[in-house]
Amino acid sequence: MTFEKTNLEGLLLIKPTVFEDKRGYFFESYNADTFVRAGINGSFVQDNQSMSDKGVLRGLHYQKEPYGQGKLVRVLQGSVLDVAVDIRKNSPTYGMHFKQLLSSENKLMLWIPTGFAHGFLTLEDKTVFFYKCTALYNKASEAAIRWNDPDLAIEWGITAPIVSEKDSQATFFNNY
Repeated sequence: MTFEKTNLEGLLLIKPTVFEDKRGYFFESYNADTFVRAGINGSFVQDNQSMSDKGVLRGLHYQKEPYGQGKLVRVLQGSVLDVAVDIRKNSPTYGMHFKQLLSSENKLMLWIPTGFAHGFLTLEDKTVFFYKCTALYNKASEAAIRWNDPDLAIEWGITAPIVSEKDSQATFFNNY
């Protein structure tokens, strides 16, 4: 398994070592010791999974402190355009984002530490998205930033995604 730094401090792209043969494939998607050696020290306390058809956009979600969540995200079936936005106010990359295609085919994972807003756009029907969290969900601390915020200028490749009512009314980044 390799851990690659991104342009945003703490955000890591993870490439598992995949063993393939005529039967299929095998890879280790999580190993506590390996993750600690890579600097990911949080313990995971909750797993979440969603299924969405093509064109669904979920996010940009985060939880306010002291309930911030680190997330280890991956796609079990289908593909997504995954986006993380640095919302750490003292960070030199505050307001910048990172995009990555995650799919069941490429098997890439993304470590998103606390202090990032996160969202994804499904690129195929019946896409299954899975993530591990370092903190339990806390409804009172949930928040979102508008997916199409002009200050963030995220190029999603779609003009009219399917979004929830809550996400369509999320705050703009300059109000964060």
